[in-house]
Amino acid sequence: MRAGVAGGVLSTLAVAGASGAANAAESTTQTLELPTLTADLATQVAQSADATQQAAANYELQAERDAAAAKAAKQAKADLADAKKKAEAKKKAAAEAARKAAAAQAASRSSERTTLSASASTSSNVSAPASGSVATVIAFLKAQVGDAYVMGGTGPNAWDCSGLVQAAFKQVGVDLPRVSQDQSTAGTPVSLSNVQVGDILYWGSAGSAYHVGVYIGNGQYLDAANPSKGVVIQDLSGYPATGAVRVL
Repeated sequence: MRAGVAGGVLSTLAVAGASGAANAAESTTQTLELPTLTADLATQVAQSADATQQAAANYELQAERDAAAAKAAKQAKADLADAKKKAEAKKKAAAEAARKAAAAQAASRSSERTTLSASASTSSNVSAPASGSVATVIAFLKAQVGDAYVMGGTGPNAWDCSGLVQAAFKQVGVDLPRVSQDQSTAGTPVSLSNVQVGDILYWGSAGSAYHVGVYIGNGQYLDAANPSKGVVIQDLSGYPATGAVRVL
């Protein structure tokens, strides 16, 4: 019986020992794993904090950039509006200056033409041109310098070659034919070596001339040249005439 009791006690001790050993082993295992878990968590927390801080810095930098871009865009818009306003003001000033210049030029021409018309009216009542008619014709022609050339034009601001010549001589009571072909045979033919101020010059054959002008002296003539030149004074040496006729 003692042997049985002793055996039971030993068995109990053995079980208790084994249980204690198991508990001790389990406790040791848990104690070794905790520091590892804690270190990993700390690293993750630190990394998360760094990422959050970097994101915040990026957001702040982006906000600053957006604000700077918005400010620059606003300034650019203001500068553009100011530039447009200045350009518009400059354009208006130029237009006003051009208008005043045109008005002054028109007034000057109107005054010259009024004077020429008055001179012409004093001589239109006689059968032959009065003394000084050549000067009147030349003055009228010079007053038209700068006018436009238009085919078929008869004034007051646009002419073709024969329309201008006809209008000039009409100022002193001389009625010339309308076209250059007929004007080239009006009056008395004169040689180019004897041409005088006021003579009508023509290009082409007499009776079939294609262009006319008026000799104004010093080797020059005045004509309604072409659309690119308009009414101009030119040198005979640059474009010699074919012949001339005298009507005054």
